[in-house]
Amino acid sequence: MKQKVPDYIVVEGPIGVGKTSLAKKLADSYGVELLLEAPMENPFLASFYENPHLSALPTQLHFLFQRIKKIENLRQADMFRPIQIADFLIEKDMLFAEQTLTEEEFELYKQVYEKSATEAPVPDLVIYLQAPPEILIKRVLKRGNNYEKKINESYLRRISDAYVNFFYHYDQSPLLIINTENFDLVSNENNYKLLLEHISSLPPGRHYFNPQDF
Repeated sequence: MKQKVPDYIVVEGPIGVGKTSLAKKLADSYGVELLLEAPMENPFLASFYENPHLSALPTQLHFLFQRIKKIENLRQADMFRPIQIADFLIEKDMLFAEQTLTEEEFELYKQVYEKSATEAPVPDLVIYLQAPPEILIKRVLKRGNNYEKKINESYLRRISDAYVNFFYHYDQSPLLIINTENFDLVSNENNYKLLLEHISSLPPGRHYFNPQDF
């Protein structure tokens, strides 16, 4: 018997993997509101990509406070339990901080995180998108955001490796891992339809999705 659609779905993955595009498409399919990151609203981000050492801490703190605010809004709406779609986990802040901050900055950041981070609702499903760094950099450059032009493949590789390590240990929610290197979930309607069907019947635990297997 098919299960109902999970109430709270998070799409995650490294920069350029397509998590926001997939989250938007899922929200449109289910007819629900969307909880999105807003990197273009971070006034430090362009400076960070230009010179990471000078702007890493304010960049990271701005993202942290921005995500905390969005999670608080989600918690307030939780009493109604509509389907929710988001393109971030609050735990990703620590993942990025470990990669971008100096040891001293990270110790300061952890103090702020531990005092400020709101306990987020646990997702009913996390969809983790993967792609090799060389694919990620091509996708980042293709979308043409000015503030991302300074991103390099070495940085994306470190972030991708950090995601792999994070989700290797992640067990808080059912997890669906998708390597998007060789197929398109957003533009290819057949692949996307298979994903929707897969989501609706997914049992608890860790799973992998490849349209070629169906």
